[in-house]
Amino acid sequence: MARGRDLRTAPDGGSTVLGTARLDLEVGHPQRLVRRIAGDPSHPGLPALAGVAVSAGFRQAVDAAMPGERTSRSVRFQLLDDLPTALLVSGYAVQAAGAHRSRPKLTLQYPDLCAGWVAGGTLVSGFAGTGKIPVHVGPHAPSVDSDDPLGWHTFDLLPPHGMRRRRRLDVWREGEIAAVECFFRDSHVDDDGVETIVHEYTVHATVDPATRRFLSCEADIGALPWPECPAAAASATRLAGEAAEGLRGRVRDTFVGPSTCTHLNDTLRSLEDVMALLERVDDAQEQVRTRPTGGLAS
Repeated sequence: MARGRDLRTAPDGGSTVLGTARLDLEVGHPQRLVRRIAGDPSHPGLPALAGVAVSAGFRQAVDAAMPGERTSRSVRFQLLDDLPTALLVSGYAVQAAGAHRSRPKLTLQYPDLCAGWVAGGTLVSGFAGTGKIPVHVGPHAPSVDSDDPLGWHTFDLLPPHGMRRRRRLDVWREGEIAAVECFFRDSHVDDDGVETIVHEYTVHATVDPATRRFLSCEADIGALPWPECPAAAASATRLAGEAAEGLRGRVRDTFVGPSTCTHLNDTLRSLEDVMALLERVDDAQEQVRTRPTGGLAS
């Protein structure tokens, strides 16, 4: 199940829900084929995704089945776009439960895919020695609650060996520029109900609304599984000077190799929607400026 919300917060602390979406899926393992999918709001193209693998090619299948969904910047599209890597990461739950599968071709296919999969690194060396992907247990996952009680929508409790991906993208004005903070966490719950972090980043960026380009970007590491992974954080600085429009495709095509992280890339890709959120902030401010102040009508 995937769920999301767009929320606008006013200077006085009041809030307005601008959009919500939910996806309910049944996905087969290990092929990751969609057996059933439903959405709220629904879309006539969603049933066409049944039988599609939630892996390479899934996003193209979404584009074909739901024309215009990508450019709509809808919450539903953001959920669909996040599914392939969210399902990929969910394999951690299978490994943690002890249901390992030997995949002999893995060492030929994946070394240097990202910092964690760097040739000769901890993960690849561990796999070469055992034929199984090593299982790393991360630190305890603290609450994501903050001084903004509306900052997150409600979450159901995860069952043992459940996994969750949390993502929060905040955008606000600071004078002539826009400030951005994007929080990302993958977490897992073990047999005893203890939630631990698999991946966590917080990305901070600034954007020039006039040029619609990023002025700066940096990634802070919360927790990552392998000693080699933190080296990828520096790749976030490459967003400086990049246009927000088309960012998903450019990150996919150019942020590759052991200087990058698949999960940080997903976080950076999501920043393409910054301008759409900023426009909603500006629309709200314009409504306040033009709102009638009251008086007598003749």
